[in-house]
Amino acid sequence: MQRMPGSTGGIVVPTFKHGLTNTLPGLFAAWKRWGYINGIHYVIGRKPPKSFKKPITEPSDYEHVITFYNGSCAIIISQDRPGSSNSLTLSWLLIDEAKFIDYNKLKDETLPANGGIRSFFGHHSFNHSMMILSDMPQTTKGSWFLHYREKMDPKLIETIKGTIYKIWQTKQRISELRQKRQPIPPYLKDYLKWLDRSLNKMRSVAVYYKEYSTLENLQLLGEEYIREMKRDLTPKTFQTSILCQRLGIARDGFYSSMQERHKYDASDFNYLDSLGYASIFEDDGITPKTFQPNHSQATVVGNSIADGAVDSCLADADLIKDAPLCIGMDYNANINWIVCGQPIGNRLNVLKSFYVKYERKLPALVGDFCRYYAAHGNHTVVFYYDATALGSNYAVNDQDFHWVVKHEFERHGWQVIDVYLGNPMRHDEKYLLINQGFAGKQRLMPFFNRQNNDDLILAIQSAGVERGRNGFRKNKSKEKDPESEEDLLEHRTDGTDAFDTLYIGCEKFPQHDIYPVGAGGVM
Repeated sequence: MQRMPGSTGGIVVPTFKHGLTNTLPGLFAAWKRWGYINGIHYVIGRKPPKSFKKPITEPSDYEHVITFYNGSCAIIISQDRPGSSNSLTLSWLLIDEAKFIDYNKLKDETLPANGGIRSFFGHHSFNHSMMILSDMPQTTKGSWFLHYREKMDPKLIETIKGTIYKIWQTKQRISELRQKRQPIPPYLKDYLKWLDRSLNKMRSVAVYYKEYSTLENLQLLGEEYIREMKRDLTPKTFQTSILCQRLGIARDGFYSSMQERHKYDASDFNYLDSLGYASIFEDDGITPKTFQPNHSQATVVGNSIADGAVDSCLADADLIKDAPLCIGMDYNANINWIVCGQPIGNRLNVLKSFYVKYERKLPALVGDFCRYYAAHGNHTVVFYYDATALGSNYAVNDQDFHWVVKHEFERHGWQVIDVYLGNPMRHDEKYLLINQGFAGKQRLMPFFNRQNNDDLILAIQSAGVERGRNGFRKNKSKEKDPESEEDLLEHRTDGTDAFDTLYIGCEKFPQHDIYPVGAGGVM
């Protein structure tokens, strides 16, 4: 944006919500450190002031545009918004969180727009350029950008590095002559111009691939940050996100038939657009107003606000309005879960999951759920439960789990339709039923809202199997172990048990009288 004034580029993000809560706040924080201030050097989501230079190609509207004072524009392109790349002429691309980017959409919709304006920038190495950034992917689909390593020409990169050194060396020589008040030979200036032209040509065709460990950024981030990440992240996430290590993709877990296609994004663009970029971000251009959590709650609410997303169902486009919500739960002394979904035709959309830990018990969990879905038009829950919810009270009080859950929902003004599933299904039967569901061989196929189920998805993907008397069983050996830095409670199998209950209930005990099979929804 600085080197090609008046240019238009694209910032590609996997989802609109992700861009608002992850990409843009970090981007604006970096700009602020460099001295660029929102409202002075750039504006977001509105027409720029007359003091700004005009872009070469002016946008038809500025709703999803960041405009720089020198006329450069950055258009936010979210892959979950169809057509956001249509009719664009871009001179550069920044692709953030590439492991979540759908490469087919990128290839078909966005890359063709990155042709640049040759009459203005054809001589510039940044024209038609791309910067791709990501953690190390953990799935095959998210690994699309790793092939750029093979496209890099190491000899060309070394030549570029050598040319940069020669430029530095020549500038040093010119600086020394100036300090000594000696004449600068004309050939030195001509040589410097030749080096600059050569460097520009080489950069314009170069591919540079590099895998960086966060430890290389230790001086900027500090040792405390690394310690916190080691404490807070799972070993796999720490290896991929912090150490940038490649991991193999496990295919032998309890949910081995789950694939990337069983995850989806579902943002309500009308609601998010109604917030407006200009009103979302504070004057510092960093903190999203709408997404700023109540910090007194942030330490206790579990994952309902941990991802910084809108703490309300209004931002979710996959919710069937005026239809009941189905839930499955898991009860434990240290962690309790609700997994919420709605059956839609032959799909079971897992809309969102909630958990509470330690001193926060079932009443707090139900409260989190009711606050999130307060704006939903139907305050009815179909509560699927099995015998593990009866006669136990170690997580609550003298009443059993079933009584406490029903009582708390009714106290918040919700109607409860409780559906008893009987004794828990045997692990080998459950393994067969759910994996057949993922494979499309049962009535319902489960799909997960990616943004609302981060911890649940990770727990499902990490769930192992062990040999039992009746065949395969879920490996639950660590459930009773103390929580550690490398083994967080929310990434164990407790949450997966709540999902199992939800799926078994919706598949085996459908409530057709209140839940029409043909209800519409997000596909």
